[in-house]
Amino acid sequence: MNEAERNPIRSLPSGVPGFDTVVGGGLPEFSFNLIAGGPGSGKTILAHQIMFANATVERPALYFTVLGEPTLKMLRYQRQFKYFDPDLAGSAIHFINLSAEVMDRNLGDVLARIVSETERAKPGIVVVDSFRTIGGQSGSGVPPIELDQFVQRLALHLTTWETTSFLLGEYAVEEQRNPVFTVADGIFWLSQATDRNSVVRKLQVIKTRGRAPMPGLHTFRITDDGLQVFPRIPEHTRLRHEQQRRRLSTGVPGLDEMIGGGVVAGDAVMLTGPAGSGKSTVATQFIAEGLKQGETGVIAVFEEYPEDYLARADARDSEVGDMIRSGKLELIYLRPLDLSVDEALAAILEAVQRLKATRIVIDSLSGFEVALAPTFREDFRESLYRLVGTLTATGVTVFMTAEVPEGFSDAKFTSEKVSFITDEILVQRYVEIEGELLRVMAVIKVRGSDHSHEFRLYEITENGVVVGGPLKEYDGIITGVPTLRSLPSRPKRSK
Repeated sequence: MNEAERNPIRSLPSGVPGFDTVVGGGLPEFSFNLIAGGPGSGKTILAHQIMFANATVERPALYFTVLGEPTLKMLRYQRQFKYFDPDLAGSAIHFINLSAEVMDRNLGDVLARIVSETERAKPGIVVVDSFRTIGGQSGSGVPPIELDQFVQRLALHLTTWETTSFLLGEYAVEEQRNPVFTVADGIFWLSQATDRNSVVRKLQVIKTRGRAPMPGLHTFRITDDGLQVFPRIPEHTRLRHEQQRRRLSTGVPGLDEMIGGGVVAGDAVMLTGPAGSGKSTVATQFIAEGLKQGETGVIAVFEEYPEDYLARADARDSEVGDMIRSGKLELIYLRPLDLSVDEALAAILEAVQRLKATRIVIDSLSGFEVALAPTFREDFRESLYRLVGTLTATGVTVFMTAEVPEGFSDAKFTSEKVSFITDEILVQRYVEIEGELLRVMAVIKVRGSDHSHEFRLYEITENGVVVGGPLKEYDGIITGVPTLRSLPSRPKRSK
């Protein structure tokens, strides 16, 4: 079947960032949709954003509310959001309160009013908000069977009109066998996950006809801008750039040689080490070197305020501060309450697109995990896989740091949660030699390339990290307490 015979359905943009990606390309025109969720989950805000993004005077939107609150009270709160356009309210968007019909407990009158107003206005969008409250209160006098029949008759009307319609209702998960779920073309479930003191909002597309929605639960947040969805699989993952095996300098004297000529462009690089070992310093040098080569970069920090991070970086290399001020480098501070991986990823990707960045530093994954809402820490491994995979798909080189607690006898270099996602792994650690605390560095992994297998001393100077020579004369470096090796004299070669 060719494209003309397929007769594609026109899609309406929702006006909600991330929502169209999740539902598979926008809302099908003339579809009948159910927005379900508990009180305060964001149903009304989602419906309003869709209306304000699509309503016109020629094809208006009708918003029916069966709640007892006056329309003016609802508008008083809705106008606080930036998507609210007062010029559209009353001209392209009409709010109709059905409280009088509901108070008479006559569902026939409620339905008749909705039908007459819709046939008169010929709207492009119809929203019926919180219809379940008609019978949801004790003493309402509306039997559950009659309420279900009302909903089914309402759904039948909405599916026969040339309008994109939405029912907003408070359903429990176990009620998905209700007939309205069968009739609906699209079902969008909003929920709030509570874990200890953390509350995270999530969206699931249960159903959408004629579309291939993105599976799973997607985080969303409500701000002054309205509702924003953070898809689990951003579109960038599908547009993977072909990797060039170019080598990029780290800007750390001696480190490029250990890696085999510098890090590979487009790789994910991990630097681990204990507190105070210089991980952030190396990361800053990596970004600064890119800036010197005319590249642009992004730094995402989690463990300290941007002002403090910039002050330390600027003290070693004033070019870092200069580049931030000139717009060549962007510093992102990501430590809000109840952070999700997808929300952090969205912020980083937006910065990468603005700057056309080629280098990214995430400092650090340890701080990132702590900043996450508890519900996201449980699947941190899977979340990191998506984060790193999406970033490297854009072609940028990702440099991450992670703190690894160590005792002197601890040989653990990386976390089992993160090592599998990386192309290159560098490790730092402390060793004690002759009563002095020294720092050593090694390269554990460079995918598809040879590299140094030596432990090398390094120092943190006022200009940054400088790598020195190998500790070939010592055994047991990996234990943290190496011993001087007794080297036997070698016989001279005969000429």
